[in-house]
Amino acid sequence: MTTTSSNIFISTHPITQQKISSLRNAKNSARTVRELISSITSLMLYDVTKDLQLQATTEATSPVGSYTEQEITTKVALIPILRSGLAMLGAASDLLHDAEVRHLGLFREETTLQPVEYYNKLPRVCSVDECVVLDPMIATGGTAGAAIEILLSWGVPKIKFLAICASREGVEALAEKYPQVSFYIGVVDDVLDKRGFVSPGIGDCGDRLNSTA
Repeated sequence: MTTTSSNIFISTHPITQQKISSLRNAKNSARTVRELISSITSLMLYDVTKDLQLQATTEATSPVGSYTEQEITTKVALIPILRSGLAMLGAASDLLHDAEVRHLGLFREETTLQPVEYYNKLPRVCSVDECVVLDPMIATGGTAGAAIEILLSWGVPKIKFLAICASREGVEALAEKYPQVSFYIGVVDDVLDKRGFVSPGIGDCGDRLNSTA
């Protein structure tokens, strides 16, 4: 991944870029959209998780000799933003099968474009080392910013935000406001219109995933 800012990491992997190009296609079925989002999430998570801490544990035996087992000690919480973030959760939990899953429900009010929180079941005390926020799209950055504020208030030491597509305006504003957060982005688009839509973007993922457009 290349860096446009010290805390923004944009994927340059050819397979990821090909799949994002396929995801943009308006003719895709909901099933295809789900499959592509899951696949892209899996690819991007290898970079998101590359700094997790390993610890040597017990001695074990392979078919040809002894070795020391390795175990990830970083405690991770996966935070899918309802509803479209759920499409990324399966791939993330398959890779991080010991991670906690904590849902946040946020939506963008159509007139004001301001985030509205409608679901939050975070426990009173934070017991994880880092959170990986899952949301396919960053447009204005309002919803992403609201999620980050909630997690900072919760007290999590480290936040990583994984999005498949982002507007340049939205993600750069977030990166400047939250320098302690790492943003992992599949592709950045330059156009963000007055209605808060990114072009060419990937459309309204919630509607595309659930055939509700």
